[in-house]
Amino acid sequence: MEKVYEAEVTTLAGRNGHAKSSDGNLDVDIRFPKEMGGAGGATNPEQLFAAAWSACFGTSVSIAAGIEKVTIGDVLVTAKIGVVHHNGNYDLSAHLAIQINGVDTDTAKTLIDKAQSICSYSKATKGNIHATYELA
Repeated sequence: MEKVYEAEVTTLAGRNGHAKSSDGNLDVDIRFPKEMGGAGGATNPEQLFAAAWSACFGTSVSIAAGIEKVTIGDVLVTAKIGVVHHNGNYDLSAHLAIQINGVDTDTAKTLIDKAQSICSYSKATKGNIHATYELA
């Protein structure tokens, strides 16, 4: 396996701390959201994960369109990452709403299904968290 890229981020003080990437492009405070009893006012790991997954999935839809030889318009992906409490544990849930402009519903659904097998985040989380995909 050949490593193509590796991101390096160091976080100080966990969910009430600060995260900074080795290249300086990411430099953010992290706080528990108010909904979880925190102060809020800064990003949190779930927002960062939602941004990463939605970006990856949007690119994967475009790759799927190329494989299927389909011309598409803009792709808009909204990812909702939830923290759920279940059987005494905290887990994650995910819902991705995908809008693909320029194609009919059946084609869009085909591209979404194919993108799930292309997106690194979808593959990494498959079977690990409850994830749903919706054509928006």
